[in-house]
Amino acid sequence: MVQNEDAEPRRRGRPRAYDPQAALQQAAERFWRSGYSSTSLDEISAATGMNRPSLYAAFGDKHALYLKALERYWQFSLVAVREALADGEQTLDAALMRVYDGQLAIYFSGDGPPRGCFAIGTATTEAVEDAEIRSALADGLRALDADFEARFRMARERGELRDDADPAALAVLASATLHTIAIRARAGVPRGELREIALKAVRVIRG
Repeated sequence: MVQNEDAEPRRRGRPRAYDPQAALQQAAERFWRSGYSSTSLDEISAATGMNRPSLYAAFGDKHALYLKALERYWQFSLVAVREALADGEQTLDAALMRVYDGQLAIYFSGDGPPRGCFAIGTATTEAVEDAEIRSALADGLRALDADFEARFRMARERGELRDDADPAALAVLASATLHTIAIRARAGVPRGELREIALKAVRVIRG
């Protein structure tokens, strides 16, 4: 039988019927709620509406999918921090509280109890045994410290901090405040009390 070489080749399979970013967010929600180890691929499949072959094709295995979710969270969270610190017209106190208020909004988002920080709540558990997750967690923490440090250097130049203030040390303190707020949110501490912790930390940082 002679085939018609001019005929249009048959297309195999179906076009993607999902939004990769929406699916990644839905997968992240599952990880955020239950943690990496306790979240099964079946649960992710149900949350995203994608079967296992589609998940593998789009994101790789569960580990690769989690790393993508963690990267996406860091990007989102760090952008929010940088935007809060970038306004050169606001005082240091206002900039820091804008950061803390913004992160509290993330920690208390979603249905159910407060989830805290995705990275602190899920990656810290896995980082002990998983080098890739440990590296991704460390990179995010370093970036957060660097953003705070840059703002503190600006504040010292403007006279908002003492001349002998250590921007690097203050950056670690500012980051640590975010971490304790995230953990305490998961422990059930009310949002108003967590904001008071942030206010007290800002006063300590300001000297």
